[in-house]
Amino acid sequence: MHRRTRGWWLAALATLVPALAAQAQEAKAAPATLQPPANLRAEGIPAIPTSIAESVGAYTEFRTASFAGWHPSRREALILTRFGDTNQVHEVRTPGGARRQLTFFPERITSASWPRRSGDYFVFTKDRGGDEFWQVYRTDVATGATTLVSDGGRSQNSLGPWSNQGDRLAFASTRRNGADRDIYVMDPRDPASARLVVELKGGGWGALDWSPDDKQLVVIEYVSVNESYLWLVDVATGERRLLTPKGGKVPVAYDGAQFSRDGKGLYVTTDRDAEFMRLAYLDLATGRHRYLTTDLNWDVEGFDVAPDGKSIAIVTNEDGASVLHRIDAETGRSMPVPKLPVGVVGGLEWHESGRELGLSIASARSPSDVFSVDFEQQRVTRWTESETGGLNAAAFAEPEIVRWKSFDGRTISGLLYRPAERFTGPRPVVINIHGGPEGQSRPNFLGRTNYLIDQLGVAVIYPNVRGSTGFGKTFAKLDNGRLREDSVKDIGALLEWIKTRPDLDAGRIMITGGSYGGYMTLASATKFDDRIRASLSVVGISNFVTFLENTEEYRRDLRRVEYGDERDPKMREFLLGISPLNHAQQISKPLFVVQGKNDPRVPWTESEQMVATVRGKGGPVWYLLAEDEGHGFAKKRNQDFQFYATVAFMQAHLLD
Repeated sequence: MHRRTRGWWLAALATLVPALAAQAQEAKAAPATLQPPANLRAEGIPAIPTSIAESVGAYTEFRTASFAGWHPSRREALILTRFGDTNQVHEVRTPGGARRQLTFFPERITSASWPRRSGDYFVFTKDRGGDEFWQVYRTDVATGATTLVSDGGRSQNSLGPWSNQGDRLAFASTRRNGADRDIYVMDPRDPASARLVVELKGGGWGALDWSPDDKQLVVIEYVSVNESYLWLVDVATGERRLLTPKGGKVPVAYDGAQFSRDGKGLYVTTDRDAEFMRLAYLDLATGRHRYLTTDLNWDVEGFDVAPDGKSIAIVTNEDGASVLHRIDAETGRSMPVPKLPVGVVGGLEWHESGRELGLSIASARSPSDVFSVDFEQQRVTRWTESETGGLNAAAFAEPEIVRWKSFDGRTISGLLYRPAERFTGPRPVVINIHGGPEGQSRPNFLGRTNYLIDQLGVAVIYPNVRGSTGFGKTFAKLDNGRLREDSVKDIGALLEWIKTRPDLDAGRIMITGGSYGGYMTLASATKFDDRIRASLSVVGISNFVTFLENTEEYRRDLRRVEYGDERDPKMREFLLGISPLNHAQQISKPLFVVQGKNDPRVPWTESEQMVATVRGKGGPVWYLLAEDEGHGFAKKRNQDFQFYATVAFMQAHLLD
């Protein structure tokens, strides 16, 4: 090397080494940060330190299992659970046995079922990126090969009941025009066998059960949570007969329906002549109802008739908790049942043997798991025990039912989860409002939310504002149409009630919710800006008019019944007047908006326009959009990042 060149190089090196050392020291001092998954668009969200992910850690590793059905001949359960990123179909061959994975897709499986007489194959539904255009697939057990058996287009298909012979599946589909839900039957072994049974008008139709001779289907026409009807449909001709009259002074709701063994009647749940859903026997010849659960002043939320037709397993919703009953199908007389763990029950189904009932149970201290009930032995058997990330779930907070008076003197209730006593002084509060609005906050497993309670010392309240189900049909109607903002006033009353609690900090409150709960969050943010610290809306409605105009066509009329018809000029004016988007100038506190781009219910444009408007008025907004999700995040990697961002948002704006 030339002496002059070498001198220049040594001088440059002398300058470069300290600079590199300084950069290294600066990098070492700066905290490492998380990168969102590739399909997440994060706007206005500051860098999230990896320390949050490390701290949350185990609280993202919960797993659940839900009962999908029994094997047609063996004592084996089909379940939905997650090993990787999404729920897939698994088989459990013995109680406590291994979960044997049967499907392997990047997208979640939403339902699955064995045919009634054959274990050669099972069927399941799956969508694409959360778009809810569920398609039906068949997986052959011998080969593991999966075949699409529905149309594969932009249609929504939902599994219905199997024929008693097990050779045909009834299902509902919007394939004809994308708006109306018709009833089809097919042999899933031959997709070309799919046949339109009856062409219908509206998006609320579904098949419930086959007659014992497989010649008829009972079909439900859902109009709203307070109004639905049952029809009898001839499978061969499509001819239908209305079983439950229309035009009464008070709309009547029906839910489940199953044929009696002799085919002469139906067991149904209905609020006819009552405030709550009761189990009744409907005589098909006379139309008369014989009520079987008159002594249960709670909603019957599920039932299944035993294979011999002599008894019926019933689950009631009693103050949010599920209670199992068994009655004589003829007399309604109560029969002995073993005690279930306290929680929320789903997926009720008798085994073909008639001895055992399968179901799922979730509670505040246990993720959803699969159980069976043997009525002969009066024994409850646990089939799965889902992981809780190594955490002691028995130490998780259990809810306290709290009540407060609203603006009109009506009592509103909710579930309060309080942090451990080691957190002293008034605690910051998160108010989490359920969706629906035909929904109810119940003592389910809280999952990641346990971190907020256990590690951040946050109290969480799940209110059941007017319009919630579980409290009778009158209560469910109290937010309909022009009464919409009365439910928002229930949150205002809750904010005042919090001030009366010395264990809660009324100066540190965040409101959150998803779907309709997202609307409630945005509405509360505009009306109670001076009483909250921050708000977090997940897939929330920002403008009722644009929502109704853009929600998927198959559900548009169903939503108009609940919210009002935006095509009517006066109702349109009212809906625009209560829409949070048109009051965005009232929001000065930090807002976090989460949305899936493929959402068929609340279009992503609802969040986009809210974010743009608040930002345009100078408001602080965090925005997280998932390109591969729909109505809420289903993929674990996306759920995790959403929660990391939520914790960061709370640390910045609630916990300081």
